[in-house]
Amino acid sequence: MKFSILAATAFITSQVTAEIYFQEKFDDDYTKRWVESTKWRSKDEMGKFAHTAGQWYGDEKDKGIQTSEDAKFYGLSAKMNKSFTSADKELVVQYSVKHEQSLDCGGAYIKLIPGDIDQDKFGGDTPYSVMFGPDICGSSNKRTHVILHSNPKDENLLITKDVNTETDDLSHLYTLHIKPDNTFEVFIDQKSVRNGKLDEEFEFLEKKEIKDPDASKPEDWVDEAKIADPEDKKPDGYDDFPAEIPDPDASKPDDWDDEDDGEWEAPMLDNPDYKGPWSPKMIDNPDYKGNWVHPKIANPDYKEDDTMYQVCKDGCNYVGFELWQVKTGTLFDDIIVTDSLEEAQKFAEETFFKKKDAEKAMYDKIQEEKKEAEMAEMGDEDEDDDDDDEELDGFEDEF
Repeated sequence: MKFSILAATAFITSQVTAEIYFQEKFDDDYTKRWVESTKWRSKDEMGKFAHTAGQWYGDEKDKGIQTSEDAKFYGLSAKMNKSFTSADKELVVQYSVKHEQSLDCGGAYIKLIPGDIDQDKFGGDTPYSVMFGPDICGSSNKRTHVILHSNPKDENLLITKDVNTETDDLSHLYTLHIKPDNTFEVFIDQKSVRNGKLDEEFEFLEKKEIKDPDASKPEDWVDEAKIADPEDKKPDGYDDFPAEIPDPDASKPDDWDDEDDGEWEAPMLDNPDYKGPWSPKMIDNPDYKGNWVHPKIANPDYKEDDTMYQVCKDGCNYVGFELWQVKTGTLFDDIIVTDSLEEAQKFAEETFFKKKDAEKAMYDKIQEEKKEAEMAEMGDEDEDDDDDDEELDGFEDEF
């Protein structure tokens, strides 16, 4: 009973202290909060977001924003309700993504942007603190990007091992959780797909050890494991057999004219007695010392850092999408930036999971109807082919 009371108290405390810094469900008035990047690239290069629930959905009235023009750049940003500063807080970024177009090449990631920006110019060169979400291009590049800002290095760090992503046509929920103990976790549809320590999954810190710059391999170091046997000699007559010989069964054609065709030569065949270039057999090298290993020393530039998690050290103030897509149809919805995983999960239950099953049912129905239509069309084509065959049979009978 004591454990339950403590757990309940902790839960209530988390609800009281949790803050939501940004939340977006893309209601009809969303354009009042979001600014298009009209000065990032030329008008011809930029695509427009459509306000729609898509082709399949759980609730037709519950809309998101969807890329709508092929081979275009997309830029859109919104100022957060409140600036998020890492300090000693957790950071949770969560949103949903649906690829209705069988995405072949394009990004679908979201960014957290620090400082103050000209939103009209927001684009690929705008500094960011977090970049998170799916990125697909071709069959080999399918990942969930996790890129975090390092304050000491003043650069953005890509996670060193790829995180899987979803590639089907349905909505999926992506969640990034960064904690003050310098650990992180990535969820897709609230299932953990990667977790670990920031210093082990990102290059926040310099290496603890480096190769000794004053050490080098000794000049007399022997690293050849095998040598030619000095006692092994090439057999007498080994080179007497050429690689090719004239075909003994070939003869000059009767109509061969030496004056017109030149002197006749028999075609060449591989010589079965030819053994290839001779080489002595190899034996263990008695002077072999093994592979030389460069000795290491402690890296003087290595420093511990317990603030790696502070990716928004000076405050993140904007949320943005800065994308390029070859084939469009990606729909975004249900964004939340908070300092509580529980708050993000609660929001997901109220939005994403509320419509997830109905969307899947509608999608399956559409695919089944499409399949039935294709089968019917194939049947019509077969009947047309049969009619053509009957007409040809009748035509042949006339002759």
